[in-house]
Amino acid sequence: MANLPAPLWKIIRPLTRIYYRLSRPLTFGVRGLVRDERGHVLLVRHSYVGGWYMPGGGVERSETVMTALTRELDEEAGILLRGRPRFVGLYANFREFKSDHVALFLVEHGSYDRVARTSFEIAEYDFFPPDALPEGTTPGTRARIREVLAGEDAPDLW
Repeated sequence: MANLPAPLWKIIRPLTRIYYRLSRPLTFGVRGLVRDERGHVLLVRHSYVGGWYMPGGGVERSETVMTALTRELDEEAGILLRGRPRFVGLYANFREFKSDHVALFLVEHGSYDRVARTSFEIAEYDFFPPDALPEGTTPGTRARIREVLAGEDAPDLW
């Protein structure tokens, strides 16, 4: 659904919340903590929801987490993986009445190539210093970046 044009997504999103409340689906997704040569982290801002996030998205039917991560990084920010990123942890998120689980991977500089990418799903993306993330960076995103870069153990909840 995230591939819908932004105006249509803004209409459909409230309906998905009703669906989540009634069905309480189990969902599974991936996120990539991508670092550049300066140690800055990649964040994306979607066209259909506010805030800055690490790139990622849902794992589709018959898709592995690595395939999903590779696809999402390419679609959202033109990141082409060359190596296998390090698995950081598996997190649960129970907001919006979902049972959402997210696998987080650390993608270090030198393990990917970059190409220019535009998408109606992504309003903008850029690399930011971890200690100067843009206004609107979600609390969960801030916490995961801090934990991973400090070498802290991953909590269960996003």
